[in-house]
Amino acid sequence: MNASTDDNVIPMPHADARGMQPRGYMSGFGNHFATEAEAGTLPEGQNSPQRVAHGLYAEQLSGSAFTAPRAENRRSWLYRIRPAAMHGPFERCVQPRLHDDFGDGPVSPDQMRWSPMPLPETPVDFVDGLYTVAGNGSAAAQTGIAVRVYASNTSMQGRWYYSADGEQLIVPQQGRLRIATEMGVLDVEPQEIAVIPRGVRFRVELPDGPARGYLCENFGAHLRLPDLGPIGSNGLANPRDFLSPQAAYEDLEGDFELVAKFQGHLWRADIGHSPLDVVGWHGNYAPYKYDLRRFNTIGSISFDHPDPSIFLVLTSPSDTAGVGNLDFAIFPPRWLVQQHTFRPPWFHRNVASEFMGLVHGEYDAKAEGFAPGGCSLHNCMTGHGPDAATFEKASDADLSKPDVIRDTMAFMFESRAVIRPTQQAVDAGHRQRDYQACWAGLKRNFSAPRG
Repeated sequence: MNASTDDNVIPMPHADARGMQPRGYMSGFGNHFATEAEAGTLPEGQNSPQRVAHGLYAEQLSGSAFTAPRAENRRSWLYRIRPAAMHGPFERCVQPRLHDDFGDGPVSPDQMRWSPMPLPETPVDFVDGLYTVAGNGSAAAQTGIAVRVYASNTSMQGRWYYSADGEQLIVPQQGRLRIATEMGVLDVEPQEIAVIPRGVRFRVELPDGPARGYLCENFGAHLRLPDLGPIGSNGLANPRDFLSPQAAYEDLEGDFELVAKFQGHLWRADIGHSPLDVVGWHGNYAPYKYDLRRFNTIGSISFDHPDPSIFLVLTSPSDTAGVGNLDFAIFPPRWLVQQHTFRPPWFHRNVASEFMGLVHGEYDAKAEGFAPGGCSLHNCMTGHGPDAATFEKASDADLSKPDVIRDTMAFMFESRAVIRPTQQAVDAGHRQRDYQACWAGLKRNFSAPRG
């Protein structure tokens, strides 16, 4: 698919003030794209010619083993002004709130909930605004996830970031993000998501000022669209709604900084140029974004609930069939029409562990206390479900009328392994230590039948 044609390309009218020109998007999940910001950049019929056009360097970026099966193989060829190897030596740097220290001690089975992360009062960019809430596994084990939130109020200036540990699933809650990557520019607003592959370098700018949201770093298999099974060939997230950027580049020189996350720690190196200098690329290993409002929600039109797997957007499979290293599900606007049924989510315990966030509006199972930007953690076999006020309201609802859930967008990061909260999250001032009280008002309604 060539970005120079009109097919599957969504134009973007505005330009980056730094000179990196956003050029639009190419549609399709996992497609093999070909795109160039300058005509004649991509070699014809081969990947690594003796001399690349325009004096560029050819560089392959591999997101999977060379010998991975074709359907699983992820790689792109980049044609850039300077190779990625050109930077100074790395040295340790510390951002104390960003780490993968999930601990090895006891984990409380308590339900936990946090209010929104406070916005900073001093200048803080995207990397310095990242805060690790919980996680499991590790980059070294190539399994598990790290769950973070971010709160920042200034664009990244003269620095770029990448993670060698996992792909980044970014869920904005407040404020747009302009994510300038090696392979082009993603503009992402609340109710959209972005995925930055492992190793791809990027800079985050804040067009609307202060920004807040969520980030899940996936240490396991690449995120993919789930199989649809009996649903058939259509529904849930449609492949054509996923957008990858057309090639865009910047040719800047100066005294800059490259920040790397490697094996759970941050490192920095001096770099004398912008690493976003890829003039053209082709392949299937690329950043992408998706508008959650395009999700085709499936639901019951008779009685009872289908399992919440019907809300699955993306999944990172594990080595056990049907069990996710990471499942990303959403709870968008929808109609509830079930008869003889308690319509909100039911009381539940699960072999998997669930981290939940709220991007917009209200969540239909919690009457209060769960605000946009907040989050909750319900670990393996910990009971959870609607609060007392929601239970009473739904138990007396008129089921002859539909419930239309409007103006909402909640999501869940679910993992097969226990999600271990970090000590900083357990001790945080914005943690709601009275969260369990939301179920305290559930009444004893049992009345034994008399024979």
